[in-house]
Amino acid sequence: MTGVFLQAFIYLVAAVIAVPIAKRLGLGSVLGYLIAGVVIGPIIGLVGEETTTIQHFAEFGVVMMLFLVGLELEPKMLWAMRNRLMGLGGIQVAGTTAAVMAIGLAFGLVWSLALTIGLIFALSSTAIVLQTFNEKGLSKTEGGKNAFSVLLFQDIAVIPMLAFIPLLAMPELIEKAQSAAASAADHHEELSLVAGLPGWAYGLVIIASIAIVVVGGHYLSRPLFRFVASSGLREIFTATALMLVVGIAALMSLVGLSPALGTFLAGVVLANSEFRHELESNIDPFKGLLLGLFFITVGAGINFSILFGEFFLIIGLTIGVMLLKGLVLYLLGMAFKIKGSDRWLFALSLAQAGEFGFVLLSFTVQNHVLPVDIAQTLSLVVALSMFLTPGLFILFDKVILPRFEETSNDRETDIIDEQGSVIIVGIGRFGQIVNRLLVSNGIKTVVLDHQANQVDVVRRVGTQAYFGDATRPDLLHTAGIEHAKAIVIALDNKESSVELVKYVKHTYPNVSVIARAFDRGHGYLLRQAGADIIESETYHSSLEIGGHAMKVMGLHPFYVEQQKSTYKRVEEKKSDLLYAAWEDDAEGERFDNNYRQLFIHLEQHMAEQMSKDRSDKHALSERGWTPPPKGYADDFDEENVQPISK
Repeated sequence: MTGVFLQAFIYLVAAVIAVPIAKRLGLGSVLGYLIAGVVIGPIIGLVGEETTTIQHFAEFGVVMMLFLVGLELEPKMLWAMRNRLMGLGGIQVAGTTAAVMAIGLAFGLVWSLALTIGLIFALSSTAIVLQTFNEKGLSKTEGGKNAFSVLLFQDIAVIPMLAFIPLLAMPELIEKAQSAAASAADHHEELSLVAGLPGWAYGLVIIASIAIVVVGGHYLSRPLFRFVASSGLREIFTATALMLVVGIAALMSLVGLSPALGTFLAGVVLANSEFRHELESNIDPFKGLLLGLFFITVGAGINFSILFGEFFLIIGLTIGVMLLKGLVLYLLGMAFKIKGSDRWLFALSLAQAGEFGFVLLSFTVQNHVLPVDIAQTLSLVVALSMFLTPGLFILFDKVILPRFEETSNDRETDIIDEQGSVIIVGIGRFGQIVNRLLVSNGIKTVVLDHQANQVDVVRRVGTQAYFGDATRPDLLHTAGIEHAKAIVIALDNKESSVELVKYVKHTYPNVSVIARAFDRGHGYLLRQAGADIIESETYHSSLEIGGHAMKVMGLHPFYVEQQKSTYKRVEEKKSDLLYAAWEDDAEGERFDNNYRQLFIHLEQHMAEQMSKDRSDKHALSERGWTPPPKGYADDFDEENVQPISK
């Protein structure tokens, strides 16, 4: 038992250290787990032969992952994505498999080996790609959406692959495995419900098992979950979710089917259940931990003697696989009219092999489809391609994307042939609302933006805008800054907006500068630069959402408006004090301990002000609409709340 505790501790320490570091470096959690395994396995040697045994246990994380994938596959969503899902995804998997298989056959591989390797390399890393998309804000781009469709199809395709691969078993590998099993003293016969059954009976058992999963999941799961939920014990609901997954996996194993297939079907059946989100939240931690353990064992099992012994072969295979997948994806992008940088994002983001490649490699060895030595070599190729994936995203960010932006922006600055009372710099989601409000009230505006694509977009909906860099003095002069009453700065770049404020206030001090701030710190920089009016882009919307939440909780609408007004008054005065403290801080020490202490103190004062009853002494439950006395909540005592001295 002591040895088990020590091994568990080693695995957990490796994960706790490696995964956060990998995420900070932009490598993703999967690579973090792989690195952790490499360190505690081949490099330090803290784990050894027990890795294979632990890997068999950790593979249950894959079963849970496919259950969660099934839960996400609502029929409506699949139908809406059918073209990209079946078109892009289906052709990508088939095309990559065929290309890899053709190359394998050309090098003299048996067709079953070549096909299996093609299926393994057709998959990409869902974990790395989606996480990187979220971190870089690429999920809503056309390239990101199409890549997600392909990844979703690949995840679904794993199920038929798991069912099909055992049919490719090689007779010589089966005989070798049987002789090894017969000579093993600790060999035990696995439980089976289909051993010795004739073919027709075996088929009936398979159909009955799948029917039990589908029909039982649809009709019996809801009453069961309602009964369990009525107990009010979260741990029992968690136990029920685990019981469901483990039970279905056991049933599939007993009838000779893939456990992942059964849990995937169960997930699809429960996709429209009202308990879907509760199931996800209960299963996800176990899935994440077991998958992490699985990837650590993969890293720990990497044979560096094979890597160094066949270094050029493995590196060549890795680069070759990524180039081949990238080419297939790029051609698909052209066929499906994915344009510009989105096509490159689509091709580069999916060019690696994926975590399911490890699963299929382990599965092929267990089912005597691939020899162990070939599987070990391919594991290194899969791992190295995943290690290289962050480099592909860096290539996209630093080399490809700037070129397309330069191409779209590589045109002459528009000739501005009109002037207005207000100049709006930046016509994104923020600037568009400002412009529509002003124009609808008869105020003449001149709109400038340095993104040519954005200018073209708003022109298509009837908004007059000009392409050009508003930080250039000559462009502002052409736009009539000397005669404008105000300039609204809604740029997405923090540094550029601050520099523009400085220039306008220095050169045209009579022009009112109204600026959008991303956060409190950016607002302080704009204020320091001389902006006359600063509004945080999320302040008012957040205040409205908070007010709606108070109304939902049963508070009277008048009382809610009163509290919102109080919050705004106190926040305005608090902002002045915080800015004074921020400005007094030493250069390079913004938001130091002095500022934080004042912030905490003022937050406490805010809570006190918000908790006060109305000064007319009416109870909070009073439902009248009589306005509060004049000056209510205006008792913010600046004498008693001062910046903390140095």
